[in-house]
Amino acid sequence: MSPGPFVYDRAVTTPSVSIILFAFNEAENIGPVLGELRGWLDAHEPSAEIVFIDDGSRDGTLAAAEAALSGTRAKLMRHETNRGIGAAIKTGVTLCEAPWVTFLPADGQIEPAAVATLLSAARTERADIVFSSYADRDDGAHRKVLSFGVRAITFAMHGVWMVCEGPYLFRRELFIPEQLPPDTFFLNFEFPIRMLIAKKKVAHVVIHCRKRFAGSSKSTGLSRIAGVARDLVDLRVRRFLGR
Repeated sequence: MSPGPFVYDRAVTTPSVSIILFAFNEAENIGPVLGELRGWLDAHEPSAEIVFIDDGSRDGTLAAAEAALSGTRAKLMRHETNRGIGAAIKTGVTLCEAPWVTFLPADGQIEPAAVATLLSAARTERADIVFSSYADRDDGAHRKVLSFGVRAITFAMHGVWMVCEGPYLFRRELFIPEQLPPDTFFLNFEFPIRMLIAKKKVAHVVIHCRKRFAGSSKSTGLSRIAGVARDLVDLRVRRFLGR
């Protein structure tokens, strides 16, 4: 992992919320996405900080991010190789200073206004973690059936019913990277599952999902869901062993 020389900080006060934005080969999207996020934060959450993680991109993603974030309150870090969404989020959390942390993908599918929706629920419901689901994302009947199946497996193995499709907001002190092994997308299952098992106060919001700004998704669709099912079994074994 590269050292963190790319730090821009306009203030010394503690930020209100840290927003992790992670990217892998998103040079086409990252400038517009960060520009939109900066504009929204300046207008609605000016004390927020942006933590950008380049997860081993081989294009101009990092250079585009540096240009887009110049002069704002932000930290940038690069993984030398593509390590996965989970690794990017864990690296990001280690750099966050705010009491609240959330994350956004670099494809532009989630509007910055989702940050306000998450924060509002945390504040009004005094939650420890706020999950989100999509109001208008249609993945097809087969994906809905498979997603329900994954939730059912989660309940059968871990005793919790988890509905969390999009980014979530959490208290920073609850997220301990050293205790969360997955570097993959499965981190976004394991951490919420552990919070539910620990009976942390949970809120839920509905957010909008739009089309990517450009390019195509790098997720593997059905194979990712199958992988999550295998990882759920592995997590049950690790929990049985006290890990």
